[in-house]
Amino acid sequence: MQLSSLPVAPENDVPGYSRSQFPHWIIQHGTCDTREVVLQRDGEGVTQDDQCRAASGSWLSAYDGTGLDAASKVDIDHIVPLEEAWRSGASEWTTQQRWAFANDLTHSQSIAVSARSNRTKGDKDPENWQPDLDSYHCTYARAWISVKHQYSLTLIQEVHDALVGVFNTCA
Repeated sequence: MQLSSLPVAPENDVPGYSRSQFPHWIIQHGTCDTREVVLQRDGEGVTQDDQCRAASGSWLSAYDGTGLDAASKVDIDHIVPLEEAWRSGASEWTTQQRWAFANDLTHSQSIAVSARSNRTKGDKDPENWQPDLDSYHCTYARAWISVKHQYSLTLIQEVHDALVGVFNTCA
């Protein structure tokens, strides 16, 4: 299991975190930025205008089950929050590495969710936040661990223990 291979270490309280340290919503192809690609990928019946903006569609927030009928109601969440990444190793990365992390479409790092659930989550880790939908806890924990593993990020003992607790409930 990837959880057992993640290094457990105290959080690095390096000053200097800012979202601007993680350039995001970059162009992925054509005129489509990361946000628009995730909206297209995670939505149903999504149509885009000539600038690749989601013009219509619907989205179901995996965190809270909220149905959303406009892209303006959808946030794109980083499963491992940017500030959490900063505290667990990304402060030592180059800007290019943080850019890749913030725009990763391959490793379960970005997901379309309701604005309310994303803002409730903020920069919290699985010890301090879980999706409202109990049925999504195991998927969220697996994605969180996968991203931490992919990027060689650490976690604190309390988060490790919280994830073990989540996995004890998974079928």
